[in-house]
Amino acid sequence: MASSPCGNSNFDSGLEIKTRSVEQTLIPLVSQITTLINHKEKPKKSERTLAAIHRVGQAVSVAVGRFVAVGEAIAAENQELKDEMGQACFEARRAGDAIAQLTDVGSALPSQSDGRVTVFSDRTGMVKAARLLLSSVTKVLVLADRIVIKQIITSRNKVLVTLDHLERVSTFQEFVQIFSQFGNEMVEFAHLTGDRQNDLKDEKKKARMAAARAVLEKCTMMLLTASKTCLRHPDCESARINKDAVFHRMRCALEQVIEIVTEARSCGENKILPASIYNGIKDFKSSVECLRENLYSLSPEILGSQLEALVERTEDFTDSAYTSHEQRQAILNLCQLVRQDTQQLMHAWIEAQSLHAKEATEDMEVAILKTCQSVSDLRHELHKVAVGRASDLLKVHGEQLPLRALKAAGAEGNLEVVAEYSRTLTEQKEQLVETCRLLCHVSGTEPLEITCIHAEETFHVIGPQIISAAQTLALHPSSKIAKENLEVFCEAWESQLCDMALLLREINDVFEGRRVSDNQNNSLFLGDKRPYLSLPRPGKHSANLKTAKAVKLDAEEQTSIAKLGLELRLLSSDVDTELEKWEEQEHDIVRQSQSLASMAYNMYLFTRGEGLLKTTLDLFHQAEVLSEEGIQLCSSIRTFSTQLVDEEKSAVMTEMEKLVAFCQQLQTGTKTPVQGKTATFQKVDSSIQTTRGILTVVLSLLPFCNKLNKKFKSERSSLGSPHDWRDRQDASTPVKEEGALNGKNSNGFGVKSLEQHMATFNLLESK
Repeated sequence: MASSPCGNSNFDSGLEIKTRSVEQTLIPLVSQITTLINHKEKPKKSERTLAAIHRVGQAVSVAVGRFVAVGEAIAAENQELKDEMGQACFEARRAGDAIAQLTDVGSALPSQSDGRVTVFSDRTGMVKAARLLLSSVTKVLVLADRIVIKQIITSRNKVLVTLDHLERVSTFQEFVQIFSQFGNEMVEFAHLTGDRQNDLKDEKKKARMAAARAVLEKCTMMLLTASKTCLRHPDCESARINKDAVFHRMRCALEQVIEIVTEARSCGENKILPASIYNGIKDFKSSVECLRENLYSLSPEILGSQLEALVERTEDFTDSAYTSHEQRQAILNLCQLVRQDTQQLMHAWIEAQSLHAKEATEDMEVAILKTCQSVSDLRHELHKVAVGRASDLLKVHGEQLPLRALKAAGAEGNLEVVAEYSRTLTEQKEQLVETCRLLCHVSGTEPLEITCIHAEETFHVIGPQIISAAQTLALHPSSKIAKENLEVFCEAWESQLCDMALLLREINDVFEGRRVSDNQNNSLFLGDKRPYLSLPRPGKHSANLKTAKAVKLDAEEQTSIAKLGLELRLLSSDVDTELEKWEEQEHDIVRQSQSLASMAYNMYLFTRGEGLLKTTLDLFHQAEVLSEEGIQLCSSIRTFSTQLVDEEKSAVMTEMEKLVAFCQQLQTGTKTPVQGKTATFQKVDSSIQTTRGILTVVLSLLPFCNKLNKKFKSERSSLGSPHDWRDRQDASTPVKEEGALNGKNSNGFGVKSLEQHMATFNLLESK
């Protein structure tokens, strides 16, 4: 994007904006400038309007002054950008001063012909100053964004150097020392890249970043145990293979992160998104429907080649050994039907062209509808096959029979049984890899396609790693570290299955028209502040400064608590799904349950080293707020239960008592002081487990309460109060022009909102 962040604005910054933090920082500035310029079109203004314009101009100048001070402080910490940043800050200050002068009417009286140049007599000057201000402020923000990229690269380089040292260590003492340093560096890298991931505007890049960071998160624990196993058994070939695979995967993930933040083109870039059936169907239907508007927009040959390319992609389904005969035949029949309908369309199309028709004929319209319907039926069948197979596999793999057998055989030193169940696991791996490929075809969005590819690659890699870890244990059955290593890889496999279950749900949501956002509402914890954290602040996160002291989970702790975190995410998603079924979205029970789900999602992100909760204190505060919201929900449920009959009321109250107990337990636990790393981690674990209990009870209450609420509403005969309609009518009454600047303008910003809104963003918070 080379223009201003506001689509309706006439200002062009000439710089590409790639992150939300830059874009959102500019929005209030553009709003205020637009307000100033638009008011020139009204020749007569009251004293209140003149005074308001004057205040807006002064607010712009003050806010820009603070903004520039922060920009200059950032420049002082980053010498390589000092000249560019200094020039941009100088231009911003000059433009802010010019706007203040142009809006300075001296008093609240209308402008007299005293020669003073104001916004009313020099609109050209105002537009010029506004353009300069917007372009210079944008340049400051984009330069600051380059600093963030530099910080990520610097952090990655530190991790790579330490990774090389770890790979070459020969003693346990040296390994422990270097791994401690590596863990700290990885935590810092995780926070920097997590902020960047949240900030990216491009959803595909965001999904790729999430995939790379997931690899790094899971591989950190694998690296620990695989390295320790290799040190304990230096002559074991399977242990060396296991360790080498982890180091290789971590380096690839680190490289992918840098490719994303620097927008470098890798040799594998074109392999990121293979041609999917969903996109093929989307393009084909678009071409067919375009014929309504223009009979000559494309040739029959092009449409035919699109169809054949689409049918060819279905071979991933029909050629699969795991597709049943009935499913294969249904897909082939639908492909044939699409061909027949397309052929009829082409005949009608060619006939219409021979008659020099200007628009689609009646026969063409019928053929277009039939073709679109048959290709939609094909998509539905393919979705059913892919999702059905994935669901069946998840049920089968939920029992984890091969993993349990490999652990047992390894502990007994039975290489023969390990080999037997390794073949079983390999077959399951191939099924999962192929299923992920089919899900990619029907996922419906490019970010989900990327997630499917990540899942496919993860199963493909972890399967052999589990086998090599099991072989090592079988060769050294009394080795505790070899046993621990196998456990870690098995847990990674189970974690990926959990991720796949969530992915499956999101694919279904897209197919059924429900879009699930990865960035859930975090405003419950930090007010209205947006979770765009990428821009630097003076004295924070700079490469040459020490990391702020805070209690954070280390890599091993995050890994051990990851499963609980995934359960929180699944439960919060289940609650959101259940809440969508309520007709009354403003009901207290719905609103408070949404808050609980959102806060639980924040806590899940914490277990991954992401999101707004950075330290254990943040987590405990969030848990305390969650418990208070849970108590409020209990109060709402108690009020709701008063309208129920005794039997219904008793069932609701029983579940509500469980909820109260969990909330009180969480509240007591978060307020109990602890000392020491172990005690703190136990408190974290307890807080998350209790939160899981709260969501489980809420999930059991919601459908029951919804059912009872519908029943209660159907029994009421009230038609609603006319007062409600009167309130809605009053709310829609337009605001008079004179009060627009003194109250709120059309964009919802008040007189001093530029200063207030800009102050909420990290770059403008002068510490």
